[in-house]
Amino acid sequence: MQTSKEKRREIEKAEEKYQLLIEKRDELNRTARIFREERDLLNKKKSDFFKEIEELKKKRNELVKTMKDHKQRRDELQKEGKKLIQSKKGKRGKLEKSIPLKLEELKVEIKELEYRQETVPMKTSEEEELIDKLRERIEELDDLKKEVDKQERIKIDLSNLDESIDKIFEEADKEHELVVKYYGESQKYHKKMEKMVKEVASIVNEANKKHEEYMKVKERADRKHQKAMEMLGKIISIKKERRERWKEAKKLIEEQNIKARKILADEKLLKEASEEKIKKLREKRKISLR
Repeated sequence: MQTSKEKRREIEKAEEKYQLLIEKRDELNRTARIFREERDLLNKKKSDFFKEIEELKKKRNELVKTMKDHKQRRDELQKEGKKLIQSKKGKRGKLEKSIPLKLEELKVEIKELEYRQETVPMKTSEEEELIDKLRERIEELDDLKKEVDKQERIKIDLSNLDESIDKIFEEADKEHELVVKYYGESQKYHKKMEKMVKEVASIVNEANKKHEEYMKVKERADRKHQKAMEMLGKIISIKKERRERWKEAKKLIEEQNIKARKILADEKLLKEASEEKIKKLREKRKISLR
């Protein structure tokens, strides 16, 4: 069995270990709190970015819608212009293959190719193929213009029809300019949005790392806390056992003191009785000590 001194030393060691565990737990909790605060700041930044991205997306979509409206109007005008050209062909069947009419058709085809190049997303190979085709049509147009200068034009009374065709395509050109304008503006918002999405992805990745670090450190802190509580339980158990032993010792001493006091009291009574008998003996010269 351990002596009182040994028990006291065991308690001191346990308390020292408990204190070290508490200090380490608190240190880990402080570190975990830093990771948590950094994670929360990153999540707040992420949330702000998402709000801004939504605003950019909204503006981009509005511009895209406006662009599509003008594109639809442009396509309708082009369709109407083509119908007029077909009508012109019908009225002047013999002129169907004439150089002036071919010139108009080539202009329309060149415009369509230009529209497609400016507004339709495509692969590099497809765009190069389109540019080659456009270059060929422009060369053909230049050749036709030279040929027209050499030939006498057949005068046809189609001035009103030609004027209508020109007006329609002028309006189509204006609509196309608006298509290009709004497409460009929408792309600015789209590119800015894409950049922010990449930044958000980086923030999310960093926030996840901070959260993992927080969880790791918090888990270590919890383990230290558990060990500290186990050590505290051990200290309480040792102190309780020591206190019980002290109570038992105190009780034993008290019982011994009671017995001692009783013995002293009996001795006192005996002494007093003896003194009384001696006194009587002196007085009467005769006494019984039964």
